[in-house]
Amino acid sequence: MSQISSPQIPIDTWITATWDDYLNAIADFPSEKGKSYFYNHQMRLEMSPLGNDHAQDHSIISHAVHLFAGIKNIDLNGKDNCTYRKAGIREAQPDASFYIGERANTIPWGTGIVDLDQYPPPNLVIEVANTSLADDTGNKRLLYEEMGVNEYWIVDVKKVEILAFLIANQGSRRIRQSQVLPGLEIALLETALQRTRQTNHGKVSAWLLTQFQK
Repeated sequence: MSQISSPQIPIDTWITATWDDYLNAIADFPSEKGKSYFYNHQMRLEMSPLGNDHAQDHSIISHAVHLFAGIKNIDLNGKDNCTYRKAGIREAQPDASFYIGERANTIPWGTGIVDLDQYPPPNLVIEVANTSLADDTGNKRLLYEEMGVNEYWIVDVKKVEILAFLIANQGSRRIRQSQVLPGLEIALLETALQRTRQTNHGKVSAWLLTQFQK
Protein backbone atom coordinates (compact mmCIF):
# COMPACT_ATOMS: atom_id res chain seq x y z
CA MET A 1 0.00 0.00 0.00
CA SER A 2 1.23 3.49 -0.83
CA GLN A 3 2.58 5.47 2.12
CA ILE A 4 2.54 8.81 0.32
CA SER A 5 -0.69 10.66 -0.37
CA SER A 6 0.46 14.24 -0.92
CA PRO A 7 1.35 15.26 -4.47
CA GLN A 8 3.96 17.64 -3.03
CA ILE A 9 6.99 15.42 -2.42
CA PRO A 10 9.95 17.01 -0.61
CA ILE A 11 13.02 17.54 -2.78
CA ASP A 12 16.65 16.82 -1.81
CA THR A 13 15.78 14.70 1.20
CA TRP A 14 15.18 11.02 1.87
CA ILE A 15 11.61 10.08 2.74
CA THR A 16 10.10 6.70 3.61
CA ALA A 17 8.37 5.20 0.59
CA THR A 18 7.35 1.97 -1.06
CA TRP A 19 8.66 1.00 -4.48
CA ASP A 20 5.24 1.86 -5.93
CA ASP A 21 5.42 5.29 -4.26
CA TYR A 22 8.76 5.82 -5.91
CA LEU A 23 7.57 4.79 -9.38
CA ASN A 24 4.57 7.09 -9.08
CA ALA A 25 6.78 9.96 -7.94
CA ILE A 26 9.26 9.68 -10.80
CA ALA A 27 6.45 9.40 -13.31
CA ASP A 28 5.60 13.01 -12.37
CA PHE A 29 9.26 14.00 -12.08
CA PRO A 30 10.74 13.60 -15.56
CA SER A 31 14.46 13.05 -15.94
CA GLU A 32 15.09 16.49 -17.44
CA LYS A 33 14.01 18.03 -14.12
CA GLY A 34 16.34 16.08 -11.90
CA LYS A 35 17.56 12.75 -10.56
CA SER A 36 16.01 10.10 -8.35
CA TYR A 37 17.22 7.44 -5.92
CA PHE A 38 15.62 4.56 -4.03
CA TYR A 39 17.39 2.75 -1.20
CA ASN A 40 16.52 1.03 2.08
CA HIS A 41 12.76 1.70 1.69
CA GLN A 42 13.38 5.40 1.11
CA MET A 43 13.40 7.63 -1.94
CA ARG A 44 15.10 10.89 -2.81
CA LEU A 45 14.31 13.29 -5.65
CA GLU A 46 16.90 15.90 -6.61
CA MET A 47 16.50 18.90 -8.85
CA SER A 48 19.06 19.08 -11.64
CA PRO A 49 21.99 21.31 -10.62
CA LEU A 50 21.75 24.61 -12.46
CA GLY A 51 24.96 26.26 -11.35
CA ASN A 52 28.16 26.79 -13.27
CA ASP A 53 30.39 25.27 -10.56
CA HIS A 54 28.76 21.83 -10.54
CA ALA A 55 28.60 21.75 -14.34
CA GLN A 56 32.26 22.73 -14.74
CA ASP A 57 33.56 20.06 -12.37
CA HIS A 58 31.25 17.43 -13.83
CA SER A 59 32.57 18.20 -17.30
CA ILE A 60 36.29 18.17 -16.54
CA ILE A 61 36.30 15.08 -14.32
CA SER A 62 34.45 13.04 -16.94
CA HIS A 63 36.79 14.33 -19.63
CA ALA A 64 39.83 13.42 -17.51
CA VAL A 65 38.63 9.83 -17.10
CA HIS A 66 38.01 9.44 -20.84
CA LEU A 67 41.35 11.04 -21.69
CA PHE A 68 43.29 8.80 -19.29
CA ALA A 69 41.60 5.66 -20.62
CA GLY A 70 42.33 6.66 -24.21
CA ILE A 71 46.00 7.38 -23.57
CA LYS A 72 46.51 4.21 -21.51
CA ASN A 73 44.59 2.04 -23.99
CA ILE A 74 41.96 1.07 -21.43
CA ASP A 75 38.58 -0.05 -22.77
CA LEU A 76 35.91 2.20 -21.28
CA ASN A 77 32.38 3.46 -21.85
CA GLY A 78 31.08 6.42 -19.86
CA LYS A 79 27.52 7.46 -19.06
CA ASP A 80 26.04 10.70 -17.68
CA ASN A 81 22.96 10.50 -15.44
CA CYS A 82 22.25 6.90 -16.39
CA THR A 83 19.59 5.05 -14.38
CA TYR A 84 20.56 1.78 -12.66
CA ARG A 85 17.65 -0.23 -11.28
CA LYS A 86 17.16 -3.37 -9.21
CA ALA A 87 13.38 -3.35 -9.18
CA GLY A 88 11.84 -3.07 -5.74
CA ILE A 89 15.24 -2.79 -4.05
CA ARG A 90 17.32 0.16 -5.22
CA GLU A 91 17.78 2.70 -7.98
CA ALA A 92 20.41 5.35 -8.63
CA GLN A 93 21.25 8.02 -11.20
CA PRO A 94 24.87 9.00 -10.57
CA ASP A 95 26.29 12.11 -12.21
CA ALA A 96 28.76 9.94 -14.13
CA SER A 97 29.47 6.23 -14.35
CA PHE A 98 31.89 4.06 -16.28
CA TYR A 99 32.12 0.47 -17.46
CA ILE A 100 35.80 -0.41 -17.72
CA GLY A 101 37.94 -3.22 -19.15
CA GLU A 102 36.06 -6.42 -19.91
CA ARG A 103 32.78 -4.71 -18.87
CA ALA A 104 33.24 -1.79 -21.26
CA ASN A 105 30.75 -3.07 -23.86
CA THR A 106 28.38 -4.80 -21.42
CA ILE A 107 25.38 -2.51 -21.94
CA PRO A 108 24.05 -2.80 -25.50
CA TRP A 109 23.09 0.22 -27.55
CA GLY A 110 19.38 0.98 -27.27
CA THR A 111 19.15 0.11 -23.57
CA GLY A 112 17.09 2.53 -21.49
CA ILE A 113 17.15 1.93 -17.75
CA VAL A 114 19.98 -0.49 -16.90
CA ASP A 115 18.39 -3.51 -15.22
CA LEU A 116 20.78 -4.72 -12.52
CA ASP A 117 19.07 -8.10 -12.52
CA GLN A 118 20.27 -8.48 -16.10
CA TYR A 119 23.51 -6.47 -16.24
CA PRO A 120 26.40 -5.85 -13.81
CA PRO A 121 26.82 -2.45 -12.15
CA PRO A 122 29.38 0.03 -13.50
CA ASN A 123 32.96 -0.24 -12.28
CA LEU A 124 33.20 3.44 -11.35
CA VAL A 125 30.52 5.85 -10.15
CA ILE A 126 31.06 9.61 -9.63
CA GLU A 127 28.85 12.10 -7.82
CA VAL A 128 29.65 15.82 -8.02
CA ALA A 129 28.78 17.45 -4.69
CA ASN A 130 28.16 21.17 -4.51
CA THR A 131 25.28 21.20 -2.02
CA SER A 132 24.83 17.42 -1.55
CA LEU A 133 28.10 16.36 0.12
CA ALA A 134 26.52 14.99 3.32
CA ASP A 135 24.19 12.76 1.33
CA ASP A 136 26.87 11.71 -1.16
CA THR A 137 29.11 10.54 1.70
CA GLY A 138 26.15 9.04 3.59
CA ASN A 139 23.20 7.19 2.07
CA LYS A 140 24.51 7.24 -1.49
CA ARG A 141 27.80 5.73 -0.38
CA LEU A 142 25.86 2.89 1.29
CA LEU A 143 23.69 2.52 -1.81
CA TYR A 144 26.71 2.14 -4.10
CA GLU A 145 28.34 -0.30 -1.67
CA GLU A 146 25.27 -2.52 -1.88
CA MET A 147 24.99 -2.02 -5.64
CA GLY A 148 28.45 -3.54 -5.97
CA VAL A 149 30.35 -0.89 -7.92
CA ASN A 150 34.14 -1.17 -7.64
CA GLU A 151 34.93 2.49 -6.97
CA TYR A 152 32.97 5.54 -5.89
CA TRP A 153 34.32 9.08 -6.22
CA ILE A 154 32.80 12.21 -4.75
CA VAL A 155 33.94 15.52 -6.24
CA ASP A 156 33.69 18.15 -3.49
CA VAL A 157 33.15 21.34 -5.48
CA LYS A 158 33.65 23.68 -2.54
CA LYS A 159 36.85 22.12 -1.17
CA VAL A 160 38.16 21.26 -4.65
CA GLU A 161 38.98 17.70 -3.63
CA ILE A 162 37.98 14.17 -4.50
CA LEU A 163 36.91 11.57 -1.95
CA ALA A 164 37.66 8.25 -3.65
CA PHE A 165 36.53 4.93 -2.20
CA LEU A 166 37.39 1.35 -3.11
CA ILE A 167 34.32 -0.86 -2.57
CA ALA A 168 34.51 -4.55 -1.68
CA ASN A 169 32.29 -6.92 0.30
CA GLN A 170 29.62 -4.20 0.70
CA GLY A 171 32.10 -1.93 2.47
CA SER A 172 34.45 0.86 1.37
CA ARG A 173 37.75 2.51 2.21
CA ARG A 174 39.53 5.65 1.04
CA ILE A 175 42.11 5.35 -1.71
CA ARG A 176 44.48 7.83 -3.32
CA GLN A 177 45.09 5.86 -6.52
CA SER A 178 42.38 4.33 -8.66
CA GLN A 179 42.27 0.55 -8.84
CA VAL A 180 39.93 0.36 -11.83
CA LEU A 181 42.09 2.85 -13.77
CA PRO A 182 45.57 1.65 -12.75
CA GLY A 183 48.12 4.42 -12.38
CA LEU A 184 45.61 7.25 -12.08
CA GLU A 185 46.46 9.32 -9.01
CA ILE A 186 43.56 11.08 -7.32
CA ALA A 187 45.90 13.96 -6.40
CA LEU A 188 46.51 14.62 -10.10
CA LEU A 189 42.78 14.97 -10.71
CA GLU A 190 42.52 17.34 -7.76
CA THR A 191 45.28 19.46 -9.25
CA ALA A 192 43.35 19.56 -12.52
CA LEU A 193 40.26 20.76 -10.65
CA GLN A 194 42.31 23.45 -8.93
CA ARG A 195 43.66 24.62 -12.29
CA THR A 196 40.12 25.08 -13.61
CA ARG A 197 39.67 27.82 -11.01
CA GLN A 198 42.31 29.91 -12.81
CA THR A 199 42.08 28.87 -16.45
CA ASN A 200 39.82 27.22 -19.04
CA HIS A 201 39.19 23.56 -19.73
CA GLY A 202 41.14 23.62 -22.97
CA LYS A 203 44.34 24.54 -21.16
CA VAL A 204 43.61 22.09 -18.33
CA SER A 205 43.05 19.33 -20.91
CA ALA A 206 46.39 20.11 -22.52
CA TRP A 207 48.06 19.91 -19.09
CA LEU A 208 46.33 16.59 -18.32
CA LEU A 209 47.50 15.21 -21.65
CA THR A 210 51.14 15.93 -20.79
CA GLN A 211 50.73 14.39 -17.33
CA PHE A 212 49.01 11.22 -18.55
CA GLN A 213 51.65 10.68 -21.24
CA LYS A 214 54.51 10.55 -18.73
